[in-house]
Amino acid sequence: MSDQSFIKVRGAKVHNLKGVDVDIPKNKLVVITGLSGSGKSSLAFDTIYAEAERRFVESLSSYARQFLGVKEKPDVESITGLSPAIAIDQKSISKNPRSTVGTITEIYDYLRILFARAGVPHCPRCGKKVGKQSVDEIVRQVLKLRRDSSVAILAPVVRGKKGEHRNVLEEIKRGGFLRIRVDGEIVRIDEEYAIDPKKLHTIEVVVDRLAIDEEIDRPRFRESLETALKIGKGLVVVGNQDSDLLFSEHFACPECNISLPEIEPRLFSFNSPFGACSHCTGIGTTMEVDPELVVPNKNLTLAEGAIKPWATQYRWELSDLAEKHAFSLNIPFSKLPEKIANIILYGDGEKYEGVIQNLKRRWKETESEWTREEVEKYMRVEPCPECKGRRLKSEALAVTFLEKNIAEVCDFSIAEAKEFFSKNTGQSSALLKAVAVLLREIDRRLTFLLDVGLEYLTLERGSLTLSGGEAQRVRLATQIGSSLTGV
Repeated sequence: MSDQSFIKVRGAKVHNLKGVDVDIPKNKLVVITGLSGSGKSSLAFDTIYAEAERRFVESLSSYARQFLGVKEKPDVESITGLSPAIAIDQKSISKNPRSTVGTITEIYDYLRILFARAGVPHCPRCGKKVGKQSVDEIVRQVLKLRRDSSVAILAPVVRGKKGEHRNVLEEIKRGGFLRIRVDGEIVRIDEEYAIDPKKLHTIEVVVDRLAIDEEIDRPRFRESLETALKIGKGLVVVGNQDSDLLFSEHFACPECNISLPEIEPRLFSFNSPFGACSHCTGIGTTMEVDPELVVPNKNLTLAEGAIKPWATQYRWELSDLAEKHAFSLNIPFSKLPEKIANIILYGDGEKYEGVIQNLKRRWKETESEWTREEVEKYMRVEPCPECKGRRLKSEALAVTFLEKNIAEVCDFSIAEAKEFFSKNTGQSSALLKAVAVLLREIDRRLTFLLDVGLEYLTLERGSLTLSGGEAQRVRLATQIGSSLTGV
């Protein structure tokens, strides 16, 4: 066989290796065995894989290398015949609570594009399909606002994006506009104002300001809305003293007066503030104080430490509360009137905040890891009450593809998801033809997961809950799905 048929390692001295020379045949399954500490991992991971990764990174541009970091050369004289390499080790995939089987395998990324391009939006309140709003409909809704209120007609040009946005600001200037609203504050465009390039910003052009009354100039109002919609690419914000109203030329429910944001992939991302449930920030669960953990033994009195997290402190606060509401600290907690027990746990609506609110506040506000861990002893993980554990805003969950929303698709097992997409990929409707490439790619990646024996997992399964073997097989399916050859 030619030299190119082997990976030739000469003089490997990483860790326990003592100048090892070895020729490893390509396109074969090669197993390295040996006693514990003999250098198996040092040869496979720290020498061969490390050098393959280092050479790949060095082949990239200097701009790309600054993000990946410079890899150190392993202690080896020479290695020839290397191909691009992947490493499947015994470590868990990710410790990120946001990471799921769907995100690791990138199937979720394809689903987000699929729902953005082929999803059918519905009203999150009444469930009816929603369509585009005309300028006349927007005018009618704004005129329903209370009389004698003033409104600003705003065109969103940047929504929640990092950067200084110099080009956008220059374009606004050239358009002849004098004012913009930056993160909720109206400023003159020629004023000095700081835009931190590392933070998310929302920039809106102030197109017009009008008073809502009987003498409103309707032609001017309509023209301003049309201008704002043009600049905002179909979106306009009408801001008054109380709140902002978002209107879309694209989708809105006329009965519930709800306008949906632009249907784009980030709306379906629980890692983006535009898609994530605002209550749980896209994690799907919340930490809640459990009254049963706060008072584990109801036969104890308050004086004996029935309130476990307050057993050694806050006694003065309970004494003041007992004096105010006329109850004894020497009565078992189970014998206290229900009203008094509720006041102790949940507060009296005045100065006393209650044990549960006190713990929740300390958990949120503390910068001490020790304090956080102490409070978490009295908390439990619960599905988010807002999104019911589905991680996304109601607007995203109201968009369906083949009568399923994205959370319902992710609740399928891999086998069920494969059947769902295989069954529908072959249909001949114009809608499915338009997203045929996406459907094929999703179907292909699901097949890889089936091939490595993971048909029972769901796409929404968190990476933290995977066993070591499951994590390795998910990674292997992901690498196979990259379509690289000669690896």
